[in-house]
Amino acid sequence: MEKITDKIAALADDTPFFSLEFFPPKTAAGLSNLQARLARMSQALRPLFVNITWGAGGSTSSKSLELAEFTQQQLGLTTCLHLTCTNMSQRLIDEALSRAKTLGIRNILALRGDPPRNAEYGDPNEGAQQQFVWAVDLVKYIREQYGDYFCIGVAAYPDGHADTSHPERQDAEFDLPYLVEKTKAGADFIMTQLFFDVEAYRKFEAMLRGDESGVFKGIPIIPGLMPIQSYQVVRRVAKLSHAKVPAELMTRLDAVKSDDEEVKKVGVDILSEIIEGLKKMGTPGKQGFHFYTLNLEKAVSQIVERNHLIKELTVEDLPSEVIVSPSSTLTPPELGSFDRRRLSSGPQNRVVVEKLTALSNQDYEITQKDAGKRDDKPLAPKTALEISEGEGSLGREATWDDFPNGRWGDARSPAFGEIDGYGVSLHVSIPEAIKLWGFPVTTNDINTIFQKHVSGELRAIPWSEEGLNPETSTIKEHLLALNAKGWWTVASQPAVNGVKSSDPVFGWGPRSGFVFQKPFVEFFISNTSWKAFREVLDKHPEVTYFASNSAGAFEASDSEAVNPVTWGTFAGKEIITPTIIEAESFRAWRDEAFSIWREWQHIYPPRSPTAQLLKDIESDYWLLNIVHHNYLEANAIWDLLLNETK
Repeated sequence: MEKITDKIAALADDTPFFSLEFFPPKTAAGLSNLQARLARMSQALRPLFVNITWGAGGSTSSKSLELAEFTQQQLGLTTCLHLTCTNMSQRLIDEALSRAKTLGIRNILALRGDPPRNAEYGDPNEGAQQQFVWAVDLVKYIREQYGDYFCIGVAAYPDGHADTSHPERQDAEFDLPYLVEKTKAGADFIMTQLFFDVEAYRKFEAMLRGDESGVFKGIPIIPGLMPIQSYQVVRRVAKLSHAKVPAELMTRLDAVKSDDEEVKKVGVDILSEIIEGLKKMGTPGKQGFHFYTLNLEKAVSQIVERNHLIKELTVEDLPSEVIVSPSSTLTPPELGSFDRRRLSSGPQNRVVVEKLTALSNQDYEITQKDAGKRDDKPLAPKTALEISEGEGSLGREATWDDFPNGRWGDARSPAFGEIDGYGVSLHVSIPEAIKLWGFPVTTNDINTIFQKHVSGELRAIPWSEEGLNPETSTIKEHLLALNAKGWWTVASQPAVNGVKSSDPVFGWGPRSGFVFQKPFVEFFISNTSWKAFREVLDKHPEVTYFASNSAGAFEASDSEAVNPVTWGTFAGKEIITPTIIEAESFRAWRDEAFSIWREWQHIYPPRSPTAQLLKDIESDYWLLNIVHHNYLEANAIWDLLLNETK
């Protein structure tokens, strides 16, 4: 398969190109649905290449390689594998590069990843810091080991690289010497972090092209763009990446922030305007655009078509064994013996379920076994594009998860879980973490950290880089009381019964509707407390709970329970349920939640009292999620948690 730079060079001078980025889904059902989505998008959009992200410290390495194998070998898409080097051992990097070569992947995006931990803090990966501290170390290592086999990309930051321990250094000019060094070490192309300010990007690219080193004059520089999927997501991503959002753009989004559909429409307008601005700016060589899809398809499909980025289908684009005729359509390649990876038949994105029941609608659901069967009537590219854009009944099926999917979205969605796909991270540097959370040595110290976060005195905890949102603030006193008991809360929502969708605190979706919420709360609880509290919960049939510890022990009131906890009814629309709590989603989050305890532990010296405390908590405590189904009684869940357990 070609290198990215070779594919760019082969394009006609006036042909723009684009690439798409995906991350490994957290659940098996999410992966199955993403495979169907990728097959459709490969037909409909025909990106020049796709990127597959790599979790911090190799946390998603096996899933990343599995997804890269699917895109490279099963779909025939030129694949670029991300590879982060910090907090990674040489063994893991060697294994990843060897596997990539075996799969025929010839493109690597070499990234630093999370800030490296000092050796004195006991990194769990042997020898990780000695060799790989910066992305340039990885670039040099790949060139030394593989020569020019791999086409290597490196990252750049139009708004400046954000280092929370040195915020005054967020300046693209400050980063320039490091980018020069990475490029001289053997980088073949540059891909930027997301941005929203065209003028800032124009100045950034002009700075690179005019640099006295001369290393940037002809190198492809691909701007990174993020389709706006929701108001909350754009604010969070901009905060985490420290990307500057022009005030005028934010004003347009603020005007529609409670209506997810309108936010997406305005977002498509904004991204299209950015692309047009970049086109007018021009660039040496071929012009490309990289889209951070967040594993969703509707917005990016609309953007690339509106901006005429989809190249015309030619004979050369068809596999050699395909006989071209007026009725020919582009078919997915044969998927070999990997039954679990095959595309679903019928509607391209029927939800993959464990089993069909008497209530199942087989037009919309499919079992894992049947999902492995090839579609006898593959979609034509034009039809696939219409579906990807959400048009018609098949389009509604294809974009069923188009509403925001946070941690408690539908676990069957490829977008379920963290929005960036880079794996577990504290989202702060080691100095900033210590400044925020100090050196706790007792569980009372942990109580205080959680209470300060709930009260607004502490801007972040390891499980949340933001303070409470307005709706959670309405139950602040209850959360403070729980944390005072040593039940450390990481997620919650109040009961809501038919509030107008335009409500400034609880509203969401189109304005002509009503929204509902079942109250739930999730917290860490000690093993001793959990054993006693479980007896209380089992006496309440209107309560559903899931509980698990870091060793994988799992207990539930009903392990098959599927709990819609947020839903809305709107004029002329089906009921929308963007938030669901079930065993699969809980287990996926459980793994991440306890990994965060370990990440926190590893910033302290391994034999320190703080590290030992965090290690003991991680091994002893349970993560418990409770849903109270009587949403008509706003205080029912709090009476259970605070009054019956005194």
